[in-house]
Amino acid sequence: MYTLGIITSSDTGYKGGREDLSGKVIEEIGKEHGFKVERYVMLPDEKEMLKEEMINMSDNLKLELVLTTGGTGFSKRDITPEATKEVIEREALGIPEAIRAYSLTLTKRAMLSRATAGIRGETLIINMPGSPKACREIMDYIIEDIKHGIDIMKGRTGECARK
Repeated sequence: MYTLGIITSSDTGYKGGREDLSGKVIEEIGKEHGFKVERYVMLPDEKEMLKEEMINMSDNLKLELVLTTGGTGFSKRDITPEATKEVIEREALGIPEAIRAYSLTLTKRAMLSRATAGIRGETLIINMPGSPKACREIMDYIIEDIKHGIDIMKGRTGECARK
């Protein structure tokens, strides 16, 4: 079983003005694919709070995967990628590139995503969009390969070649 942390970034949701449907989609699909959700939080679009939680999930809880949802667009308050870049140690740019390439086959608006991904210690952190529909599409697309990446990161396998 893999461990998962979910961070929803939403000013409105944090104040109780919106239900977190995207985080629930991530939780549901994660559980279907063998992830145990160890921590799930909603935070406002505040860089320091987001950074603190990513560090907590990585350094203290030692989660294998942290998925953020929301805060990746063009709004002045959308700062999740910036917070992520300040806590990761190594970038994993192929992940957001693949997500955008796939998403562009579904909607041209995917070009507006500023999402990023990277590794802190032995935790993979990936920014996801704030849309429940987009989260479902992307989770279905990436989840099995992400598990393989985690296995490599954790030293459980070293083989990347397809058989």
